Amino acid sequence: MSLKTFPKGGVHPEENKLSANAAIEIIEPQEKGLYAIPVSQHIGAPAKVVVKKNDVVKVGTILAQSGGFVSANIHSSVSGKVKKIDVITDSSGYKRNAVIIQADGEDTWEESINRTEELLPNVTVTADEIKKKVSEFGIVGLGGATFPTHVKLAVPDGEKAEYLMLNGVECEPYLTSDHRMMLEKGEEIMIGIKILMKALDVSKAMIGIENNKLDAIANMEKIASNYEGITVHPLKVQYPQGGEKQLISALIGKEVPSGKLPIHVGCVVQNVGTAFAVYEAIQKNKPMLERVVTLTGKSVSKPGNYMVRMGTPIEQLVAKSGGIPEDTGKLISGGPMMGKSIASTEVPVTKGTSGVLIMKQDESRRGDINPCIRCAKCVSVCPAGLEPFLLMTFGEKRLWDRAEQEDTMDCIECGSCSFVCPSDRPLLDYIRLDKSKVIEDRRKNSSK
Repeated sequence: MSLKTFPKGGVHPEENKLSANAAIEIIEPQEKGLYAIPVSQHIGAPAKVVVKKNDVVKVGTILAQSGGFVSANIHSSVSGKVKKIDVITDSSGYKRNAVIIQADGEDTWEESINRTEELLPNVTVTADEIKKKVSEFGIVGLGGATFPTHVKLAVPDGEKAEYLMLNGVECEPYLTSDHRMMLEKGEEIMIGIKILMKALDVSKAMIGIENNKLDAIANMEKIASNYEGITVHPLKVQYPQGGEKQLISALIGKEVPSGKLPIHVGCVVQNVGTAFAVYEAIQKNKPMLERVVTLTGKSVSKPGNYMVRMGTPIEQLVAKSGGIPEDTGKLISGGPMMGKSIASTEVPVTKGTSGVLIMKQDESRRGDINPCIRCAKCVSVCPAGLEPFLLMTFGEKRLWDRAEQEDTMDCIECGSCSFVCPSDRPLLDYIRLDKSKVIEDRRKNSSK
């Protein structure tokens, strides 16, 4: 059988799914520990802090309310006392406002949250109630982009959703959190999918899973057989299969035009982890205050997958997996293709922390940058059909207008171009710079 995939570009990095067989372990809150919970854990405006120093909070207490339509509420992941509102450095190296909580060791939850393990399959709320609760509980996309989920559920006037697509691809090397969720939380994910289908008023949901997760495919197919309108689709192993536009192209053969969103072709894409979070929000009244994080690396003594509270210092995950190996060269938040280096293990887990990769010294070294030889390998592997070598040149020469004209905003930052470049040119770094400057210029122009 010929497996479906996207038609343009793509690469095949070494998979290194070292933690695929490691069951999810729960990391309990550290008694009397400090938890720094950033108020910007999502794409869009930072949330606005609604607590103050010395306020007593429980697990699930709202700490910050969304700062606009494209924003998300932030909740406490521990019980204790607000020590201060301060600025911290997050995993991307940026300074962020955060609520610092001194945990009390009691782990007291808000009474409205259903903490039982009971599966709740009956969805009794309306579509509008679903959207309201998804917004209220701060649900964002867990595939890496952290786009507020309630925004995706608000289909614009003149558009109609026909398909809900679930991203279970997890094409980034090393990461296995979605894989384990599909094995261990498949029923909850399926109910979450039904909830999302109801919110969007669609009758078809398609789950895309790369064919290197045969156990997850089998499990999800078995569960889906009991749910009308939900189908599972094995996909060819080809990075970046998990990109929204690439997934849509693979599943239904439609291409999302430049500058358009998936809804333009009748699709809404959500991550399988997000579907689980939606289940917990709607059926259990539980805010997004924890997620599964992969901690892995070739020299890590115990690669694993952990259910972790937001605000937990990454050093706790590192300790759980055996500590920092002697040959460590770099720590990365995310995977090796799209992830970013971490300056310190003190940075907190956030909604966007899909994994922490500990890279060996010899793997993490960048080669010397050499002149472009015009081999066009970066062009051939770009899934967005761009010319990365040209976009890097615009970045070097600070020609932001030219970069915008050449559709730099269509770049999905997959890193395929940098991966294949024989001259070790930092193509993605410069394209990210292009994009940030284009966005900055657009904001300046819109405010005039």
